[in-house]
Amino acid sequence: MKEVLVKVIGTQKLEDGEKTEIELVTKGKLYDKSGSYYLIYDESEISGLENSTTSLKINDDEVSMKRFGENNSKMEFKKDYKYNTLYATMYGNLDMEVSTQKIKIDINDGKGSINLKYKLIISKTTESLNTLDITIS
Repeated sequence: MKEVLVKVIGTQKLEDGEKTEIELVTKGKLYDKSGSYYLIYDESEISGLENSTTSLKINDDEVSMKRFGENNSKMEFKKDYKYNTLYATMYGNLDMEVSTQKIKIDINDGKGSINLKYKLIISKTTESLNTLDITIS
């Protein structure tokens, strides 16, 4: 296990053109286990996920993201892959579809980056184009 600094920049562009961007810098832990990296960090008020923990399982060409806390979710990112799941909120479960458009992973010796671009559809109504850029140092 290695203590790391995690910088997350996320953007979301809704169908109507509204765009939001968040930036989070926090401490995290990085593990190398059985050929996969695991990155764990706490979310904050900035991301809108206060009191939640994010865990990433990182392989050569795919990333699995789990969030635990008030809102629980799991997303999988693989190039040209659609992932359907339930997004558990304190108000109830919502159907969620994640369609990965781009994935780039570059991690060596406990440092590196993850770049994701994906379309998110929640309850077949709200659609957004998202990017997630994570830097580990």
